[in-house]
Amino acid sequence: MTLLSRKLVLPYAFIAVEGNIGAGKTTLCQMLSGHLGANLLLEQFAENPFLPYFYESPERYAFSVELFFMTERHKQLAEHFARPDLFTSTTVADYFFLKTLLFARNNLNEQEFRLFQRLFSVLNAQFPKPDLLLYLHRPVPVLQNYIQKRGRPMEHKIPDQYLQALQSAYLEYFKQEAEIPIVLLDLNETDFVQNTDVLEDILDILHIKHRPGLQYISLVR
Repeated sequence: MTLLSRKLVLPYAFIAVEGNIGAGKTTLCQMLSGHLGANLLLEQFAENPFLPYFYESPERYAFSVELFFMTERHKQLAEHFARPDLFTSTTVADYFFLKTLLFARNNLNEQEFRLFQRLFSVLNAQFPKPDLLLYLHRPVPVLQNYIQKRGRPMEHKIPDQYLQALQSAYLEYFKQEAEIPIVLLDLNETDFVQNTDVLEDILDILHIKHRPGLQYISLVR
């Protein structure tokens, strides 16, 4: 399949790539955007001033870090969808807005989460869900290896239990989501940067009209 034909036949206008911390979301989105000629939305996590403090003292800074993430994600998505690109019909993002609620449920106490959920419900009604959600699944030890390799000091002490809890939160949500197609890509240690065949497989997956609900595809090499 040529690059030109990929641009013409892609059946999705809004593709969100999700995964746990260190799964490779941003890298894959950058590669897909280049191959598909798509608009690229990347989460600006480094701009969150509370994030370093959260990793040191999660209970104290959880609400602040999640509130900042929610408002910044909302602002970015709202601005993007308010100004549609007349020349590029596809958008690839390295997050979807509902991850805001999944992380908040994992990080906040009961009272904080109830308040956060009310705020989220108001903001979430303002733009559509993705047309396709691609989830990059890797085991926790593999995630830890990727986290150490990319060298962000504030992430070096993330415990396995935290990554496992996030992974469980995603999977529980996927079981309940019936409105949009969700493709869980089992990657394990597969490197789509070095292995061009894997990237080709992912591009082919994006050109299939998937049914709503959760689907599993293994790309383990």
